[in-house]
Amino acid sequence: MSRRLPPLLGAALATATFATAVLGVGPAAQAAPGPGPASGPASAPPVAAAGQGSQPFASYWYPSSILGWDPATDPDARFNRSRVPLQPRTGDPALRANPNARAGEGRIASLVSFGPTSNNPSQGSADPNYYAFGYWQYVDKLVFWGGSAGEGLILAPNPTVIDAAHRNGVKVYGTVFFPPGAYGGRIQWVRDFVQKSGSRYPVADKLVQAAQYYGFDGWFINQETGGGDSALAGELRNLMQYTKAQSGTEFMWYDAMTTSGAVDWQNALTAANSPFLQDGSKRVADSMFLNFGWSASGLDSSRALARQLGRSEYELYSGIDTEANGYNTGVDWNTLFPSGGPHTTSLGLYRPEWTWKSATDRADFYARDARYWVGANNDPSRIDLSASWPGLAGYVAESSPITAKPFVTTFDTGQGDFYNAGGTRVATGGWNNLSLQDVPPTYRWVVDSAGSRLSPSVDFTDAYQGGSSLRLSGTLDAPNTVRLYQTALPVAASTKLDLVVKTPAAGPTRLKAAVAFTDAPNSFTTIAVGSNSGTGWERHTLDLSPYAGRTIAQIALRAEGSDPAYDLRVGQIAVYDGSVETPAAPSGLTVLGASDVTPGSRQSVRLSWTAAPGGNVRHYEVYRRNADGSRTFLGATPNDAYFVGRLDRAGSEATTTLDVEAVSTTWGRSNVTSTTVNWNSAPPTAGNLALNRPATGSGQCNADEGPAKAVNGSVGGGTGDKWCTLTSAKWLQVDLGSAKQLSKFVVKHASAGGESSAYNTRDFSIQVRSSTGDPWTTVATVTGNTAGTTTHPVSTTARYVRLVVTKPTQTTDPAARVYEFEAWGG
Repeated sequence: MSRRLPPLLGAALATATFATAVLGVGPAAQAAPGPGPASGPASAPPVAAAGQGSQPFASYWYPSSILGWDPATDPDARFNRSRVPLQPRTGDPALRANPNARAGEGRIASLVSFGPTSNNPSQGSADPNYYAFGYWQYVDKLVFWGGSAGEGLILAPNPTVIDAAHRNGVKVYGTVFFPPGAYGGRIQWVRDFVQKSGSRYPVADKLVQAAQYYGFDGWFINQETGGGDSALAGELRNLMQYTKAQSGTEFMWYDAMTTSGAVDWQNALTAANSPFLQDGSKRVADSMFLNFGWSASGLDSSRALARQLGRSEYELYSGIDTEANGYNTGVDWNTLFPSGGPHTTSLGLYRPEWTWKSATDRADFYARDARYWVGANNDPSRIDLSASWPGLAGYVAESSPITAKPFVTTFDTGQGDFYNAGGTRVATGGWNNLSLQDVPPTYRWVVDSAGSRLSPSVDFTDAYQGGSSLRLSGTLDAPNTVRLYQTALPVAASTKLDLVVKTPAAGPTRLKAAVAFTDAPNSFTTIAVGSNSGTGWERHTLDLSPYAGRTIAQIALRAEGSDPAYDLRVGQIAVYDGSVETPAAPSGLTVLGASDVTPGSRQSVRLSWTAAPGGNVRHYEVYRRNADGSRTFLGATPNDAYFVGRLDRAGSEATTTLDVEAVSTTWGRSNVTSTTVNWNSAPPTAGNLALNRPATGSGQCNADEGPAKAVNGSVGGGTGDKWCTLTSAKWLQVDLGSAKQLSKFVVKHASAGGESSAYNTRDFSIQVRSSTGDPWTTVATVTGNTAGTTTHPVSTTARYVRLVVTKPTQTTDPAARVYEFEAWGG
């Protein structure tokens, strides 16, 4: 059955990226052998050799260019390795949040585009605007979706995504995408893919090598190029069987090509496509993604045929396309997940990152993502199954990877506006890095109370570790039990439970740790946390030895007492035996290369080291040492190589010392290993030291009007080329990286960017300080301003500079609009 091309799986991606022609990644791709002109795009430019300290990117290839790929010669390869093994998962049906959800039946495969095929940073970036997915508990497999005719057809996943998925027990697949001819597809590429050398399939060998070296689990095969024949279809089946015989690499096949070689979407498992799943007695693919046009009769017959072939119907993932409309997509839920009966098949999601792409800001993304996964009530236990999109937690029960100690979470989502270590601010500015994401709560959010329910949330304004914490707020007028994690953690005589919490004032926390055991999984035992002595982060260690021999099934928090404005942050929960482990230090820290970003003042650096022995390392953190004895966080990874995208020179220093330390699975820290980076150019003369520096603010009016817009050096990008905020307290802060001598500040207000002068900031002040522990000092105060650009001479030294707006406009308009905030000095 044919269908129109535009709705095809991935056609939009192919057209969007066709003009960006890049043949592979790294020097190895340039020398790749190929069968002639059809092995790559007709006008593909040569690939530039990776700079010594340049940005590494995720790998992508054509079938011919992957043959020349060798991780030993690809300079980016070591930065693309995941070091997090796939964790086992548990799921107790008695602990599912929603009684309608089923365990052990239909599962979810999610096809997600985390970034473009080309130029996709290997280890995160300085942009906090990222799809930091956090509902892993409902997903069985994640496909790292991408590929295009103009860039590359074979796409390996970023290590950050693999790390986060594996930490949550989710398998990750790369993508092999053969697009339709109308979108640049060439049948020769498919033939290149299945070429043989004797009894070997060389491209398949490379697929295995890439999966094993980078640490992911398999490949999604999407063959939509027309012009094939039955022999070619047979070779594709043979290639998958060959691969499975050589390794544990898995395959998911997309319902497009049939055994005749034609592309003919069946929207079901039929005799025409079933041999790609099971060919007689031979297992071919591990699962199949059924095209979007499925029907009740088609899924019924698919289930029957799967069983006849000796395969489970839950190895079939019936696709729904949410790229355009997200949770506004119409879905026949009762056909897929019949009320009161077993699931018909599993569910395949195409492009759930709509929740991020359609959002106006991060708060909107989190609200949309919650509605997509757990329903409009932001509570998987209170799902309205009559809604057109009830929420996936109403059908698929949660799974949990928390099956062994130690278990530690700091509620880090893998993105943030700053980075804290042990409650101390060690970096300012936005970032994303899913390698640092903790296991998110299993139940987001289930709160049991006979009175008012507290509101749990992820708080991006404060953190004990990383860029976020858990916040419990609201009216406390009855006991509230906030269910967080499903677990399978045996308790020993030395087992402890740590809570790091923060309260607005010294005094009682009104908080208890609540644990349920497998012998009574829905009955909580509580242990009082006690009081905090101040307003900072405080650790409370609770003894679990009285429960030795039992197994923890759930971890929750219970708030009791009375407080009309309860507000508490949780920075860490840890369950571990004995004491916090101090890991061994890494060794052999080496600068692989450095590249000038701004000659004399900024470099990017590639680092490597030898992993610490002992096997108890969660990740490594990278810092630069400052002249005042403090350190600035530069990034972190579970890997033994890291790319520092931005190393700023402090004054005229000749060298900068970098430290790497290991962080254990219980968050103990090793001694550091150090190296130095040389500065070979003269420092630049006086300039705008705030340019492109990490900036944070009190808020933003729209997703594209964040603090970074005020330090990007531009006022000519239209009315969105500004920082804008509507918060009651309005402030913009910039971290200059180290203490600098400052001579003036320049503020470019609304009319400097082309808006009405009525929107120029009327009253504001400029403040400075040298460290986060210092008080702010006001160096300029302005009242009654009407100008579009203001200049404020100073003579001061500071690392942190802040603009505080007290009257944002000449009228009653409440929005502050700042196009540039410049700090000049040398």
